[in-house]
Amino acid sequence: MGTPYRSGAFKRSNDSTRLVITTIMGMVFGYFVGISFPSVSLTKINLPSSLISTLDYAFNDDHRRAIERTFPENLGSGSTPLTPKIYVPSNPRGAESLPPGIVVAESDFYLRRLWGEPSEDLTKKPKYLVTFTVGLDQKYNIDAAVKKFSEDFQILLFHYDGRTTEWDQFEWSKRAVHISVKKQTKWWYAKRFLHPDVVAAYDYIFIWDEDLGVEHFNAEKYIQLVKKHGLDISQPGLEPNNGLTWQMTKRRGDREVHKDTEEKPGWCSDPHLPPCAAFVEIMAPVFSREAWRCVWHLIQNDLVHGWGLDFALRRCVEPAHEKIGVVDSQWIVHQVIPSLGNQGQPENGKAPWEGVRERCRNEWAMFQDRLSNADKAYFAQHGKTRV
Repeated sequence: MGTPYRSGAFKRSNDSTRLVITTIMGMVFGYFVGISFPSVSLTKINLPSSLISTLDYAFNDDHRRAIERTFPENLGSGSTPLTPKIYVPSNPRGAESLPPGIVVAESDFYLRRLWGEPSEDLTKKPKYLVTFTVGLDQKYNIDAAVKKFSEDFQILLFHYDGRTTEWDQFEWSKRAVHISVKKQTKWWYAKRFLHPDVVAAYDYIFIWDEDLGVEHFNAEKYIQLVKKHGLDISQPGLEPNNGLTWQMTKRRGDREVHKDTEEKPGWCSDPHLPPCAAFVEIMAPVFSREAWRCVWHLIQNDLVHGWGLDFALRRCVEPAHEKIGVVDSQWIVHQVIPSLGNQGQPENGKAPWEGVRERCRNEWAMFQDRLSNADKAYFAQHGKTRV
Protein backbone atom coordinates (compact mmCIF):
# COMPACT_ATOMS: atom_id res chain seq x y z
CA MET A 1 0.00 0.00 0.00
CA GLY A 2 2.88 2.32 0.73
CA THR A 3 4.80 1.78 -2.56
CA PRO A 4 2.14 3.19 -5.01
CA TYR A 5 1.80 6.35 -2.88
CA ARG A 6 5.53 7.06 -2.95
CA SER A 7 5.64 6.43 -6.75
CA GLY A 8 2.79 8.95 -7.39
CA ALA A 9 4.40 11.57 -5.19
CA PHE A 10 7.72 11.18 -7.01
CA LYS A 11 6.02 11.60 -10.40
CA ARG A 12 4.27 14.82 -9.35
CA SER A 13 7.54 16.20 -7.98
CA ASN A 14 9.34 15.37 -11.21
CA ASP A 15 6.68 17.20 -13.26
CA SER A 16 6.97 20.30 -11.07
CA THR A 17 10.74 20.32 -11.46
CA ARG A 18 10.47 20.17 -15.24
CA LEU A 19 7.98 23.09 -15.19
CA VAL A 20 10.30 25.27 -13.12
CA ILE A 21 13.32 24.45 -15.29
CA THR A 22 11.34 25.17 -18.46
CA THR A 23 10.16 28.53 -17.08
CA ILE A 24 13.69 29.59 -16.13
CA MET A 25 15.05 28.60 -19.55
CA GLY A 26 12.29 30.59 -21.21
CA MET A 27 13.13 33.70 -19.18
CA VAL A 28 16.82 33.38 -20.00
CA PHE A 29 16.07 32.92 -23.69
CA GLY A 30 13.75 35.95 -23.67
CA TYR A 31 16.40 38.08 -21.99
CA PHE A 32 18.99 37.32 -24.67
CA VAL A 33 16.49 37.96 -27.42
CA GLY A 34 15.62 41.31 -25.82
CA ILE A 35 19.19 42.60 -25.62
CA SER A 36 19.83 41.48 -29.17
CA PHE A 37 16.94 43.65 -30.47
CA PRO A 38 16.80 46.80 -28.25
CA SER A 39 14.17 48.62 -30.32
CA VAL A 40 11.40 47.36 -32.52
CA SER A 41 9.47 49.61 -34.88
CA LEU A 42 5.80 49.08 -35.48
CA THR A 43 6.56 49.03 -39.19
CA LYS A 44 8.78 45.94 -38.70
CA ILE A 45 6.00 44.02 -37.07
CA ASN A 46 3.64 42.29 -39.39
CA LEU A 47 0.52 44.29 -38.45
CA PRO A 48 -2.26 45.28 -40.82
CA SER A 49 -1.39 48.55 -42.66
CA SER A 50 -4.74 50.09 -41.67
CA LEU A 51 -3.90 49.66 -37.95
CA ILE A 52 -0.44 51.22 -38.38
CA SER A 53 -1.93 54.25 -40.18
CA THR A 54 -4.49 54.75 -37.43
CA LEU A 55 -1.84 54.66 -34.65
CA ASP A 56 0.50 56.94 -36.57
CA TYR A 57 -2.22 59.53 -37.24
CA ALA A 58 -3.36 59.53 -33.62
CA PHE A 59 0.18 60.15 -32.37
CA ASN A 60 0.97 62.90 -34.89
CA ASP A 61 -2.37 64.62 -34.36
CA ASP A 62 -1.84 64.85 -30.59
CA HIS A 63 1.67 66.15 -31.16
CA ARG A 64 0.43 68.79 -33.61
CA ARG A 65 -2.31 69.96 -31.25
CA ALA A 66 0.24 70.39 -28.43
CA ILE A 67 2.49 72.51 -30.65
CA GLU A 68 -0.44 74.66 -31.77
CA ARG A 69 -1.39 75.37 -28.17
CA THR A 70 2.18 76.35 -27.28
CA PHE A 71 3.20 78.10 -30.50
CA PRO A 72 0.03 79.34 -32.23
CA GLU A 73 2.09 81.17 -34.85
CA ASN A 74 3.34 77.87 -36.31
CA LEU A 75 0.07 76.98 -38.03
CA GLY A 76 1.30 76.73 -41.59
CA SER A 77 2.61 73.74 -43.46
CA GLY A 78 6.32 73.09 -43.71
CA SER A 79 8.51 75.95 -42.46
CA THR A 80 6.28 78.82 -43.58
CA PRO A 81 4.03 80.25 -40.82
CA LEU A 82 0.56 81.46 -41.68
CA THR A 83 0.98 84.65 -39.63
CA PRO A 84 3.18 87.38 -41.17
CA LYS A 85 6.52 88.24 -39.57
CA ILE A 86 6.19 90.88 -36.84
CA TYR A 87 8.23 94.06 -36.92
CA VAL A 88 7.08 97.08 -34.91
CA PRO A 89 9.65 99.91 -35.05
CA SER A 90 7.75 101.89 -32.41
CA ASN A 91 8.34 99.13 -29.83
CA PRO A 92 11.19 99.58 -27.33
CA ARG A 93 14.61 98.90 -28.81
CA GLY A 94 15.20 95.16 -28.97
CA ALA A 95 11.49 94.30 -28.82
CA GLU A 96 10.60 95.12 -32.43
CA SER A 97 9.77 91.47 -33.20
CA LEU A 98 7.10 91.28 -30.51
CA PRO A 99 3.41 92.15 -30.92
CA PRO A 100 2.76 95.40 -29.01
CA GLY A 101 0.07 93.74 -26.90
CA ILE A 102 2.64 91.58 -25.09
CA VAL A 103 5.30 94.27 -24.58
CA VAL A 104 5.68 95.55 -20.99
CA ALA A 105 8.12 98.45 -21.17
CA GLU A 106 7.66 99.83 -17.66
CA SER A 107 7.96 98.48 -14.13
CA ASP A 108 7.74 99.58 -10.50
CA PHE A 109 8.84 98.70 -6.97
CA TYR A 110 5.50 97.27 -5.83
CA LEU A 111 6.02 94.22 -3.63
CA ARG A 112 4.09 91.17 -4.82
CA ARG A 113 3.15 87.79 -3.33
CA LEU A 114 4.44 84.41 -4.42
CA TRP A 115 0.93 82.93 -4.45
CA GLY A 116 -2.65 83.76 -5.44
CA GLU A 117 -3.95 85.81 -8.35
CA PRO A 118 -1.58 88.57 -9.58
CA SER A 119 -4.52 90.95 -9.91
CA GLU A 120 -5.14 90.59 -6.17
CA ASP A 121 -1.56 91.19 -5.02
CA LEU A 122 -1.88 94.90 -4.32
CA THR A 123 -4.47 96.33 -1.97
CA LYS A 124 -2.95 99.78 -2.55
CA LYS A 125 -0.56 101.17 -5.16
CA PRO A 126 1.77 103.89 -3.86
CA LYS A 127 1.68 106.98 -6.08
CA TYR A 128 5.06 108.43 -5.13
CA LEU A 129 8.57 107.08 -4.61
CA VAL A 130 10.87 108.21 -1.79
CA THR A 131 14.52 107.15 -1.79
CA PHE A 132 17.12 107.64 0.92
CA THR A 133 20.80 106.70 0.65
CA VAL A 134 21.61 105.51 4.14
CA GLY A 135 24.04 104.07 6.63
CA LEU A 136 22.94 102.39 9.83
CA ASP A 137 24.37 105.18 11.98
CA GLN A 138 21.53 107.42 10.78
CA LYS A 139 18.75 104.88 11.36
CA TYR A 140 16.84 106.96 13.90
CA ASN A 141 16.97 110.02 11.68
CA ILE A 142 15.67 107.97 8.75
CA ASP A 143 13.00 106.42 10.97
CA ALA A 144 11.72 109.89 11.81
CA ALA A 145 11.81 110.90 8.14
CA VAL A 146 10.00 107.81 6.85
CA LYS A 147 7.19 108.30 9.35
CA LYS A 148 6.42 111.59 7.60
CA PHE A 149 5.29 109.66 4.53
CA SER A 150 1.98 107.79 4.28
CA GLU A 151 1.21 104.55 2.44
CA ASP A 152 0.88 106.60 -0.74
CA PHE A 153 4.69 106.78 -0.73
CA GLN A 154 6.85 103.77 -1.60
CA ILE A 155 10.05 103.76 0.51
CA LEU A 156 13.32 102.65 -1.09
CA LEU A 157 16.57 102.56 0.89
CA PHE A 158 19.97 102.45 -0.78
CA HIS A 159 22.49 101.07 1.75
CA TYR A 160 26.05 102.31 1.27
CA ASP A 161 27.37 100.39 4.31
CA GLY A 162 25.98 96.96 3.36
CA ARG A 163 23.88 96.64 6.53
CA THR A 164 20.23 95.89 5.81
CA THR A 165 18.79 93.33 8.22
CA GLU A 166 19.36 95.62 11.21
CA TRP A 167 16.66 97.92 9.84
CA ASP A 168 14.01 95.28 10.53
CA GLN A 169 13.63 96.71 14.02
CA PHE A 170 11.36 99.25 12.33
CA GLU A 171 8.01 97.90 11.20
CA TRP A 172 7.97 100.07 8.07
CA SER A 173 11.30 98.55 6.97
CA LYS A 174 9.58 95.23 6.26
CA ARG A 175 7.48 96.94 3.61
CA ALA A 176 10.34 98.98 2.16
CA VAL A 177 12.63 98.01 -0.70
CA HIS A 178 16.30 97.63 0.25
CA ILE A 179 19.20 97.79 -2.22
CA SER A 180 22.69 97.34 -0.85
CA VAL A 181 26.02 98.09 -2.53
CA LYS A 182 28.88 99.26 -0.35
CA LYS A 183 30.45 102.72 -0.61
CA GLN A 184 28.30 104.17 -3.37
CA THR A 185 26.47 107.49 -3.65
CA LYS A 186 22.82 108.20 -4.29
CA TRP A 187 23.50 109.29 -7.88
CA TRP A 188 25.35 106.02 -8.54
CA TYR A 189 22.27 104.18 -7.26
CA ALA A 190 19.87 106.45 -9.14
CA LYS A 191 21.59 105.86 -12.47
CA ARG A 192 21.47 102.10 -12.05
CA PHE A 193 18.19 101.44 -10.26
CA LEU A 194 15.89 104.38 -11.05
CA HIS A 195 15.65 104.18 -14.82
CA PRO A 196 12.59 106.18 -15.95
CA ASP A 197 10.87 103.00 -17.16
CA VAL A 198 11.37 101.40 -13.72
CA VAL A 199 9.85 104.33 -11.81
CA ALA A 200 7.18 105.20 -14.38
CA ALA A 201 4.39 104.22 -11.98
CA TYR A 202 5.19 107.13 -9.63
CA ASP A 203 3.99 110.70 -10.11
CA TYR A 204 6.91 112.15 -8.11
CA ILE A 205 10.32 110.80 -7.13
CA PHE A 206 12.13 112.03 -4.00
CA ILE A 207 15.91 111.50 -4.03
CA TRP A 208 17.00 112.57 -0.56
CA ASP A 209 20.08 112.51 1.64
CA GLU A 210 20.02 110.87 5.05
CA ASP A 211 20.85 113.93 7.19
CA LEU A 212 17.63 115.90 6.88
CA GLY A 213 15.49 117.06 9.77
CA VAL A 214 11.80 116.80 8.90
CA GLU A 215 10.00 118.07 11.99
CA HIS A 216 8.29 120.82 9.97
CA PHE A 217 7.63 118.78 6.84
CA ASN A 218 4.34 117.21 5.72
CA ALA A 219 4.59 115.04 2.61
CA GLU A 220 0.94 115.24 1.51
CA LYS A 221 0.89 119.03 1.79
CA TYR A 222 4.17 119.19 -0.10
CA ILE A 223 2.68 117.26 -3.03
CA GLN A 224 -0.36 119.52 -3.02
CA LEU A 225 1.86 122.59 -3.27
CA VAL A 226 4.08 121.37 -6.10
CA LYS A 227 0.96 120.53 -8.09
CA LYS A 228 -0.66 123.86 -7.27
CA HIS A 229 2.39 125.86 -8.38
CA GLY A 230 3.32 123.67 -11.35
CA LEU A 231 6.74 122.59 -10.07
CA ASP A 232 8.29 119.69 -11.99
CA ILE A 233 11.57 120.01 -10.03
CA SER A 234 11.52 121.21 -6.45
CA GLN A 235 12.88 120.91 -2.94
CA PRO A 236 11.71 121.91 0.53
CA GLY A 237 13.02 125.19 1.85
CA LEU A 238 16.08 124.95 4.10
CA GLU A 239 16.13 126.27 7.64
CA PRO A 240 18.30 129.37 7.20
CA ASN A 241 20.72 128.73 10.03
CA ASN A 242 21.91 125.25 9.02
CA GLY A 243 23.77 123.92 5.99
CA LEU A 244 22.84 126.80 3.69
CA THR A 245 24.96 127.28 0.56
CA TRP A 246 22.71 129.17 -1.83
CA GLN A 247 20.19 131.94 -1.21
CA MET A 248 17.77 130.25 -3.60
CA THR A 249 17.18 127.33 -1.23
CA LYS A 250 16.74 129.49 1.88
CA ARG A 251 13.27 129.18 3.37
CA ARG A 252 11.07 132.25 3.25
CA GLY A 253 8.50 132.46 5.98
CA ASP A 254 6.01 134.69 4.16
CA ARG A 255 4.96 132.46 1.24
CA GLU A 256 4.18 128.93 0.08
CA VAL A 257 6.72 128.76 -2.75
CA HIS A 258 9.42 130.89 -4.34
CA LYS A 259 11.04 130.50 -7.75
CA ASP A 260 13.79 133.13 -7.78
CA THR A 261 16.09 135.06 -5.48
CA GLU A 262 18.89 137.60 -5.36
CA GLU A 263 22.44 136.38 -4.99
CA LYS A 264 25.79 138.02 -4.50
CA PRO A 265 26.74 140.60 -7.15
CA GLY A 266 28.01 138.98 -10.31
CA TRP A 267 26.77 135.48 -9.51
CA CYS A 268 23.81 135.57 -11.89
CA SER A 269 24.26 136.64 -15.50
CA ASP A 270 20.50 136.37 -15.98
CA PRO A 271 17.80 136.61 -13.28
CA HIS A 272 16.10 133.56 -14.83
CA LEU A 273 19.23 131.38 -14.62
CA PRO A 274 20.96 129.53 -11.74
CA PRO A 275 21.68 130.17 -9.01
CA CYS A 276 19.12 133.01 -8.98
CA ALA A 277 16.31 130.94 -10.54
CA ALA A 278 15.64 127.55 -12.16
CA PHE A 279 17.72 126.01 -9.38
CA VAL A 280 17.48 123.56 -6.47
CA GLU A 281 20.26 121.69 -4.70
CA ILE A 282 21.00 117.99 -5.00
CA MET A 283 20.54 117.12 -1.31
CA ALA A 284 16.72 116.85 -1.36
CA PRO A 285 15.32 117.21 -4.88
CA VAL A 286 11.86 116.06 -5.93
CA PHE A 287 11.15 115.32 -9.60
CA SER A 288 7.95 114.82 -11.51
CA ARG A 289 7.82 111.67 -13.62
CA GLU A 290 8.27 113.70 -16.82
CA ALA A 291 11.21 115.72 -15.49
CA TRP A 292 12.97 112.64 -14.15
CA ARG A 293 12.85 110.98 -17.57
CA CYS A 294 15.12 113.77 -18.79
CA VAL A 295 17.25 114.18 -15.64
CA TRP A 296 18.16 110.48 -15.54
CA HIS A 297 19.80 110.84 -18.94
CA LEU A 298 21.70 113.89 -17.71
CA ILE A 299 23.36 111.92 -14.88
CA GLN A 300 26.81 110.78 -15.96
CA ASN A 301 27.54 107.10 -15.37
CA ASP A 302 31.03 107.64 -13.94
CA LEU A 303 30.47 110.92 -12.07
CA VAL A 304 28.98 109.59 -8.86
CA HIS A 305 28.64 112.69 -6.67
CA GLY A 306 26.30 114.71 -8.88
CA TRP A 307 28.11 118.01 -8.36
CA GLY A 308 27.13 120.47 -11.07
CA LEU A 309 23.93 118.59 -11.83
CA ASP A 310 21.86 121.19 -9.97
CA PHE A 311 22.98 123.93 -12.39
CA ALA A 312 21.94 121.82 -15.38
CA LEU A 313 18.49 120.66 -14.22
CA ARG A 314 16.93 123.60 -16.08
CA ARG A 315 17.67 121.75 -19.32
CA CYS A 316 14.88 119.31 -18.50
CA VAL A 317 11.87 121.62 -18.06
CA GLU A 318 10.51 124.61 -19.94
CA PRO A 319 10.22 127.37 -18.89
CA ALA A 320 12.69 126.41 -16.18
CA HIS A 321 12.27 129.55 -14.07
CA GLU A 322 8.57 128.68 -13.71
CA LYS A 323 8.85 124.88 -13.39
CA ILE A 324 11.64 124.78 -10.76
CA GLY A 325 11.14 126.15 -7.27
CA VAL A 326 11.46 125.86 -3.50
CA VAL A 327 8.52 124.98 -1.24
CA ASP A 328 8.82 127.32 1.76
CA SER A 329 5.83 126.28 3.85
CA GLN A 330 7.09 122.67 4.08
CA TRP A 331 10.68 123.02 5.15
CA ILE A 332 13.56 120.85 6.36
CA VAL A 333 16.82 121.22 8.24
CA HIS A 334 20.13 120.17 6.71
CA GLN A 335 22.03 118.55 9.57
CA VAL A 336 25.35 118.48 7.67
CA ILE A 337 26.51 115.02 8.82
CA PRO A 338 29.44 113.91 6.61
CA SER A 339 28.68 110.21 7.00
CA LEU A 340 29.21 109.27 3.35
CA GLY A 341 32.44 111.25 3.29
CA ASN A 342 33.79 108.93 5.96
CA GLN A 343 33.30 106.02 3.56
CA GLY A 344 36.32 107.25 1.59
CA GLN A 345 39.86 105.94 1.86
CA PRO A 346 42.87 107.81 3.29
CA GLU A 347 45.48 108.50 0.62
CA ASN A 348 48.70 110.54 0.57
CA GLY A 349 48.19 111.64 4.15
CA LYS A 350 44.66 112.92 3.50
CA ALA A 351 41.68 111.98 5.65
CA PRO A 352 38.93 109.92 3.97
CA TRP A 353 36.57 112.89 3.70
CA GLU A 354 39.25 115.05 2.08
CA GLY A 355 39.65 112.61 -0.80
CA VAL A 356 35.88 112.47 -1.27
CA ARG A 357 35.59 116.26 -1.32
CA GLU A 358 38.44 116.57 -3.81
CA ARG A 359 36.71 114.14 -6.18
CA CYS A 360 33.46 116.11 -5.81
CA ARG A 361 35.18 119.26 -7.03
CA ASN A 362 36.92 117.45 -9.86
CA GLU A 363 33.65 115.89 -10.99
CA TRP A 364 31.99 119.31 -11.05
CA ALA A 365 34.65 120.61 -13.43
CA MET A 366 34.44 117.47 -15.57
CA PHE A 367 30.64 117.71 -15.81
CA GLN A 368 30.82 121.37 -16.86
CA ASP A 369 33.37 120.52 -19.56
CA ARG A 370 31.28 117.64 -20.89
CA LEU A 371 28.12 119.70 -21.05
CA SER A 372 29.90 122.61 -22.74
CA ASN A 373 31.55 120.30 -25.29
CA ALA A 374 28.24 118.55 -25.98
CA ASP A 375 26.60 121.93 -26.66
CA LYS A 376 29.40 122.97 -29.01
CA ALA A 377 29.27 119.66 -30.88
CA TYR A 378 25.51 119.86 -31.32
CA PHE A 379 25.46 123.44 -32.61
CA ALA A 380 28.41 122.81 -34.91
CA GLN A 381 26.74 119.73 -36.38
CA HIS A 382 23.48 121.58 -37.02
CA GLY A 383 25.08 124.80 -38.21
CA LYS A 384 23.53 126.83 -35.44
CA THR A 385 24.84 129.53 -33.16
CA ARG A 386 24.33 128.99 -29.46
CA VAL A 387 21.99 131.51 -27.93
